Amino acid sequence: MAAVGIPAALYLVYLGGWFLVATLSALGALGAAELYRLAEQRAVRPLFHLGVFGALVMPVAVFALRTGRPVGFQWVVLIGVAWLILIMLVALRERAPEDRPLSAVAITAFGAVYTGGLPAFLVWLRESPAALSPWAASWLVFLPLTLTWVCDSLAMMGGSLIGGAKLAPVLSPKKTWSGAVVGAVSAAILGPVYGMLVLERVGLRLPVIALVLVGVGVGTIGQLGDIAESLFKREAGVKDSGTFFPGHGGVLDRLDSLYWSIPTTVIVLLAFKAI
Repeated sequence: MAAVGIPAALYLVYLGGWFLVATLSALGALGAAELYRLAEQRAVRPLFHLGVFGALVMPVAVFALRTGRPVGFQWVVLIGVAWLILIMLVALRERAPEDRPLSAVAITAFGAVYTGGLPAFLVWLRESPAALSPWAASWLVFLPLTLTWVCDSLAMMGGSLIGGAKLAPVLSPKKTWSGAVVGAVSAAILGPVYGMLVLERVGLRLPVIALVLVGVGVGTIGQLGDIAESLFKREAGVKDSGTFFPGHGGVLDRLDSLYWSIPTTVIVLLAFKAI
């Protein structure tokens, strides 16, 4: 799967623009639908269509905030406010007090932002003015992706080889503290290595300390994102969030770490004015 998926993802990111936005919108909508179905397992009825629509639009909103296209900042804010008001108006009409309207409104808004908004910050990286070519922008986007994949793989390997105390025995019984440390340290080391071997070769020089902190952030925050998704599934009483990837679970299962590591990367690099 990776042999096909990674080159396809790289080509999609290279195309950028509306190709990338449309893909992220589709993944956001699918992820939101999975999250809402988890909520329904606990008798919470989200405003499904409004939430999925919000997740679809979130990547467009991030694209607009970054580039000013197709609308400017003020319209993004106004449309977002209108969407929230619409959610509450529909809840007022369709959810009686005994139907848990507060929970319905909260999970509807959260699900859209979580599954549609957070991964959409890949667009923020792809449209960075610091990347002077499509290849530079593409490899910048792959910074959090690569660090997350390596962290997850080495954390699993380290936990299997070293063993020891469980990191979150109730939520994720296979994860260990030793594996988490191996994953985090590996990501912290790989950050500057990636910068030197990949980014500098495409003309993008980022501060070493920023790359180290990106690695630390991805290696810690990303793993917590994985555990957080396990928390949702435990509450719903399911093993996988969905079946979109046969044999690998749903969209939430595949992107859980990335939901947290992508915005973390953007925050760190913005703090250093690197993008």
